[in-house]
Amino acid sequence: MSMKHVVTIAGFLIFLATLTACNQPAVNRDALRPLTTVASVDLKRYLGTWYEIARFDHSFERGCVGVTATYSENPDGTIRVVNRCRKQTLSGPEDVAEGTARVQDRSSNAKLAVTFFWPFEGDYWILDLDADYQWALIGEPSGRYLWILSRTPRIDDALRQTLLGKLQAMGYKTDALIWVEQP
Repeated sequence: MSMKHVVTIAGFLIFLATLTACNQPAVNRDALRPLTTVASVDLKRYLGTWYEIARFDHSFERGCVGVTATYSENPDGTIRVVNRCRKQTLSGPEDVAEGTARVQDRSSNAKLAVTFFWPFEGDYWILDLDADYQWALIGEPSGRYLWILSRTPRIDDALRQTLLGKLQAMGYKTDALIWVEQP
């Protein structure tokens, strides 16, 4: 390989590293606090549609409102994931992303890996979950991603404050949350 090729490859790798670093979402969690999940999730009860109440900012949902995630069981035991959002306004064009989730921890079913673009997977940890499966707190070990999900498009202020308190106790910087407009 010539020196010219080595320099070109090195330059390209530096460019990719810079691009990747610029596109990484901010870490909004105290990494020194251990992150735990719920002890057990009944996946059959977890299936269905969830409304996104709040999230940390990240590129793949930027400009999304009216966000929902619908989970259903695939014949092979994995979970079909269909995320929908409207761009900019509730009457804006719909954007749909379909993926697959697989359970990583069968003892609890609380740690999943989700992929929308094979072979890339992202952690999806169920950090806290209502006993009646009416709300869920979803995160992952790096602290870059966080979601508050609900079975209804809105939650009342008392529940909002309770969930914020739970997240703060886990080390999350909740002032970084984006509250999602829902119909």
